[in-house]
Amino acid sequence: MRRIIEKLTAERKSAEERLQKSLSELEEKHKEIEKQLETSKNHLIQLENQFEKFKQIHSPLKRFFYRKFKKDHLLFLDILKEYRNQIEQIFKQINENLLSTLKLFSSVLKIVDAKDREWDALSNNHVNIIFKSMEWRIDKLINEYQDVKLLMKKFLLMEDKLDSLLSSIQKKKLSPEQIEEIIEPLRDYKYAGFENRFRGYEENLLRAQKKYLPYFLNKKNVVDLGCGRGEFLQILKENNIDSYGVDSNEEMVEICHQKGLKCIKADILQHLASLEDESLEGIFSAQVIEHLPPKYLIELIRKSYFKLKKNCYLILETINPASLFSLVNTFFLDLSHQKPIHPKTLKFLFEISGFEEVEIKYFSTLDEEKLQEIPVKDDNSAIINENFDRLNKLLFAPSDYAVIGKKI
Repeated sequence: MRRIIEKLTAERKSAEERLQKSLSELEEKHKEIEKQLETSKNHLIQLENQFEKFKQIHSPLKRFFYRKFKKDHLLFLDILKEYRNQIEQIFKQINENLLSTLKLFSSVLKIVDAKDREWDALSNNHVNIIFKSMEWRIDKLINEYQDVKLLMKKFLLMEDKLDSLLSSIQKKKLSPEQIEEIIEPLRDYKYAGFENRFRGYEENLLRAQKKYLPYFLNKKNVVDLGCGRGEFLQILKENNIDSYGVDSNEEMVEICHQKGLKCIKADILQHLASLEDESLEGIFSAQVIEHLPPKYLIELIRKSYFKLKKNCYLILETINPASLFSLVNTFFLDLSHQKPIHPKTLKFLFEISGFEEVEIKYFSTLDEEKLQEIPVKDDNSAIINENFDRLNKLLFAPSDYAVIGKKI
């Protein structure tokens, strides 16, 4: 918004400069017209004097001697023509003056319009600041509410785990696996809280992930690997697509179950390995592969190919490392992220695993963050704008991308 206001302010100042230039030009024209009118006035006075002399010489009696005075008569016509030319010249100057005045009024209207747009932008900016402040507070309250809800669920779960722990201690049958089973929910809760805080509203993710729906229409047995809170599973369910999710985080699995979604707790690669070949009609995974080691990711793509039926899709969405803004503000925010994956690298892994019609699609543009162009006035301005374009491509490329491959 700040850049928009600066742009509008620059437009208003430019309009004011053009108006000042028009005023100066009009003033110069007015001075020229005054001089020309004065000259024409003197010329007309001379013509009138000549005409009076002509009348005195050519009395009514002398009209009978027209041929004799034909030369004087022609002189009279010349005087009238000159008189007419002078009048036409005056009207021409008046017309030019009127046109300049119209241009002046047009410049004034442009300035008024520029100022209106500038004030509108300023007022909208203030309103946006207020709304953003309120939105931030609401976001914080909602996140804290979600954290509290998860915490209450965790207390209930921990109560059951502690009862089992006490029973095992009394029987002296406590094993390392049991200890890990008790500690794991605490880890799950921490990441669930992180997911609520930084992944965003579920409503926003629902809108964002609907773009993938066409690839799974009329399909059966679609799996969402690392389904999280089940946003995409919910989209599939609303469109009567048989699907289920897999997630290693127990808290996420519980959230999906509470929504009435099918979800199992398992390692996604181990789960794929347990399935029969060509048993799935779609595989989807969003914001998961950046958590995986390279070897794990390669094996995941390879197994996905064998588990899919023909004419079915594998879609993997992740953070775009070609956007420095996304790397700084998204990728490095999560300590569980392993390594950013370049779009061309992921596309290559799809292709060597057997997928065809592989394409990269970019999402979540960062237009509001981009550097704004300046008005082009000379070659230097054009060079600056060209450099802005290059910086925008490097800094503010789309924050997410997906690689989509089809098994033929």
